[in-house]
Amino acid sequence: MCNVCRRSSPCIVPLAEVEIKKLILMSNANISPLAYVDPTAQLGNNVTVHPFAYIDKNVVVGDNCEIKPYASILSGTRMGNNNRVFQNAVLGAEPQDFQYKGDDTILQIGNDNVFRENVVINRATFPDGRTVIGNGNFIHEGVHISHDSKVGNSCVIGYGSKISGKCILEDCVIFGGNILASQGTRVGSWSLIQTGCRFRNDVPPYIVAAKEPISYYGVNAVILAHEGFSEKIIKHISHAYRIIYQGHCSVFDALLMIKDQVPMSPEIQHIVDFVSETKLGIIRD
Repeated sequence: MCNVCRRSSPCIVPLAEVEIKKLILMSNANISPLAYVDPTAQLGNNVTVHPFAYIDKNVVVGDNCEIKPYASILSGTRMGNNNRVFQNAVLGAEPQDFQYKGDDTILQIGNDNVFRENVVINRATFPDGRTVIGNGNFIHEGVHISHDSKVGNSCVIGYGSKISGKCILEDCVIFGGNILASQGTRVGSWSLIQTGCRFRNDVPPYIVAAKEPISYYGVNAVILAHEGFSEKIIKHISHAYRIIYQGHCSVFDALLMIKDQVPMSPEIQHIVDFVSETKLGIIRD
């Protein structure tokens, strides 16, 4: 299981032009002369940088990435391979946090991600922190992911969603459009949150969350079955959530009953661990 900033004139000064030609020669990158790439930025092989893109100092971009026009990759961004960054996206923006004191901090991005137009992702607040985006995520237009948040692998984040600081999205999470996630909330793997929801509590794994105020709306059975979860495991997950949400008992007692009544598996153990570790509580029925 799957666990502008300031830009220079389009007419680049001769020194920068020489440095960019060196980058192209060394890394086989395709950099438009109308883009700005800081001479110290590290670009991998086969990187394409379109006109009017901006790549700051202290940036690493891996192989086979594409940076579209007017996208900005700012200081502190570490990007893996095969990523696509669309127009007006800003990756590695300064954190919108009053505790930020101007330190060099990091946004860590994996491989095979898509960042559509107007996405903004802030780097961490403190030097020992990280904002992290994993592998294979599709982040739709207008999404904002704040400082120190962590997004796992293979997530889909819908149009206009806003994720506050220090949130955690586990693997294979699906957000509909215009989701609002409050600071420090967690979303468990394989959960689906329907369009327009906002939440201040944790969303457990394998479920559908919907309505306003947000509530448990059942197990994400269609997606789980489509992705190869067995019918038996889906039934066990459903049983566990019937105990939590329809058992008329405390969460503590529900977890004891799950351990006693539901055959243990990695999926059931993940539910127990996730709910046990919550600090904000889980969304309710």
